[in-house]
Amino acid sequence: FDVTEISEDSQEDLEGLDALALHIANLLSTEPADVKLGIGGFSMGAVVGLYSASCFAVGKYANGNFYTINLRAIVGLSGWLPGARSLRNKMGGSNDAARRAASLPIFLRHGKSDEVVAYRFGEKFAQALTSAGFRNLTFKNFDGLGHYTIPMETASYYC
Repeated sequence: FDVTEISEDSQEDLEGLDALALHIANLLSTEPADVKLGIGGFSMGAVVGLYSASCFAVGKYANGNFYTINLRAIVGLSGWLPGARSLRNKMGGSNDAARRAASLPIFLRHGKSDEVVAYRFGEKFAQALTSAGFRNLTFKNFDGLGHYTIPMETASYYC
């Protein structure tokens, strides 16, 4: 997907995001039925995971096609959420969307010194997810961490 800028008011490439989320969903659909499915990523990979989380909750992609993967977890490092400002409206008071959003564990980590995706965006988009009904969300910051990962950041998911 194309990114022109990272901000709350940026133009979002929903067609490109739909294509990526569908590609990931197609890969996940080949897993055995007893496997719990999750998506994790760094930076733009985190974006695809968070966008997929929103599609999972709403039950469809931005283009209206159904989202059929039963996600069990999302992990996002130094990412952001395209469509955050309209997510609450997309949920539309649907009990099913609220139930799916509340049940999905989301683990987010962001460096306070991130020079590519400013920390304030990671924090703001985590708040947008929570306000849209994603109640099982953990957001942790790391002092001094820029736009890269360190073992302590990823190990913190297990602590």
